[in-house]
Amino acid sequence: MKLYFAPNACSLAPHIVLRELGLPFELVRVNNQSKRTADGRDFLQVNPKGYVAALQLEDGTVLTEGAAILQYLADQNPDAGLAPANGTVARSQLQAQLNFIGSELHAGMSPLFSSEIAEDAKTVLRAKLAKRLGYMEQVLGESGWSFGNGFSVADAYLFTVLGWTQYLNVDLTAFPAIRRFREVIGARPAVVEALRAEAESAPVR
Repeated sequence: MKLYFAPNACSLAPHIVLRELGLPFELVRVNNQSKRTADGRDFLQVNPKGYVAALQLEDGTVLTEGAAILQYLADQNPDAGLAPANGTVARSQLQAQLNFIGSELHAGMSPLFSSEIAEDAKTVLRAKLAKRLGYMEQVLGESGWSFGNGFSVADAYLFTVLGWTQYLNVDLTAFPAIRRFREVIGARPAVVEALRAEAESAPVR
């Protein structure tokens, strides 16, 4: 498999899961501006949507969208317990949590990266985001995990998205469970290895 990624992007979540599962894969860095890849391809030919993550399988099939990729990877090694079995209520509950992280946290933070949005508007967006973080604070305060009673693909995604708060002036002072979650997940060997590999990857023009 090939994982097309960009450092500090949402592709970190499947990168973490690949390492958690011990699956063989190749990392291919993408320049989000030029849409060129480290192996010399036009990334738009890999993923016409133009953004990471994209996972290319051995038969050439390309999977996109983080939540879908995460669940596909979890299903490659179901004994690892990173996602409940397909067709179960628990799997639907995991999907609900992945959708929340994607639509409310990920999408909620994305506009804050834009230099074209006025700071007054960003203040409103941060206030809305704080309410969503309040829900996640409650969830993490109960079990320490974003889903269930152990590490899951949802935790990899949540850790990735929460990492953006440090760049976006999103204050986590009022969320001790979230801060603790970031510390615990950040210390996992797979996370440390993924972050190191991405930081050491060569830039692409």
